[in-house]
Amino acid sequence: MSTTSQIGTSTAALVEREVKMQRMLVAYILTGLLFLLLPGTFLGVWNLVSISSRHALDSLSPAFLQAHGHAQIFGWIGTFILGIGFYSLTKMGHLPTFAIPRGWTCFGLWVTGITLRWFAGVVGWQWRILLPLSGLLELVAFLTFFRTVSSHRPPTRPASGATATRRRPEPWMLMVIGSTLGFLVTLVINLIATLQVSISNTGPALEHVSDQRLVTLATWGFLVPAVWGFNARWLPVFLGLDQPRPRFLFLALGLGWAAILAEFSGRLTWFAALLPFAALAAVFALRIAEPSVRPAKTAGVHPSFPFFVRLAYLWLLVAAALSVRASWSDVSGGIWGASRHALTVGFLSTMVFAIGQRILPAFCGARVLYSPRLMLASLAALNIGCVLRVASEIPAYEDNVRVAWHVLPCSGVIELLAVGLFAVNLALTLLQPPAHLRPLVAIS
Repeated sequence: MSTTSQIGTSTAALVEREVKMQRMLVAYILTGLLFLLLPGTFLGVWNLVSISSRHALDSLSPAFLQAHGHAQIFGWIGTFILGIGFYSLTKMGHLPTFAIPRGWTCFGLWVTGITLRWFAGVVGWQWRILLPLSGLLELVAFLTFFRTVSSHRPPTRPASGATATRRRPEPWMLMVIGSTLGFLVTLVINLIATLQVSISNTGPALEHVSDQRLVTLATWGFLVPAVWGFNARWLPVFLGLDQPRPRFLFLALGLGWAAILAEFSGRLTWFAALLPFAALAAVFALRIAEPSVRPAKTAGVHPSFPFFVRLAYLWLLVAAALSVRASWSDVSGGIWGASRHALTVGFLSTMVFAIGQRILPAFCGARVLYSPRLMLASLAALNIGCVLRVASEIPAYEDNVRVAWHVLPCSGVIELLAVGLFAVNLALTLLQPPAHLRPLVAIS
């Protein structure tokens, strides 16, 4: 075979591999959107309406609330992260072709586990089997992911001699590795907790303290550090910020884990006191409050993109500050709930809505976002709903203020609208042909 034929065959194989990777990523993204819309946000709004109509948080089954939270954290964001991780690390690490079949295996295990967890929490049928089974499937899915991408190595750089030296991992990559380990610990603790309730036969809901610790571990041990890591990689490019300060980035990670250990040891005051310092260290490390040194790159997205990224970090600070107040004055769960909502919706969801609509179209075949205006509408509605929810949850739960109880379901409906707009915009984007097929579509 001639050299030209070999090059052509190699190029065709690379193109085919890329197309398969993009299809797998699209499947992860669309499935994550389904979890976000139906068992996640829709069930959450249903729960909120039920709570508001009865003016009591304890009037609703804890299993319902936990099913909603699990679908939001693991079904939506977790699915997104696994899909992006398979795509980006497979591409960067030049992993062998078996990475794609493993990606689909992980997809099947993960989606089945999340679905069983939601079904067991809502329906309650055979929950003693389904709960631990769901936890086991999720853990096996993650281990499949971890085993596949752990063979990724940083690229080499030329040395003065005949050999090449391997680059040291960059700070952002170390943060992502740290968040991945937090992901693993969270899934292990989740499996242990589901086994405990199954053996003790106490019902399809985790015990309150165990559930709160699991949520803390999933957010501050996994999701928040993952956002910090990817922000350290992308924000200098997207927002034109100066390079991050690595020492303060690692300080933020260390303070977050110190807070987690404090909560697990029963020291809520220490837990709450450490969170603002972790948030401030991250803001300083990433230079979020500093002016851009280069123009922000907003081509293809709405020009408000940098504003909402910075707004997300304001929500992070609000969440941390509310946790301090909750540690010494919360009575009925309203302040803790407001803090958790400011973190999960204000910070995490705003960041996913902003960064996701910026990078996912490019990852999925160099597509262009369907509508920057829908992007603005989704981000604006999300933050309006979050403001109403955080502002009303405290007076409603803590002081039983009647007006606040009426505002709560309105906030949920607005957030549901935001989620719908986000999902529609991404779905319409993914329905467009990828870059390598656009000329063919135009000719036909």
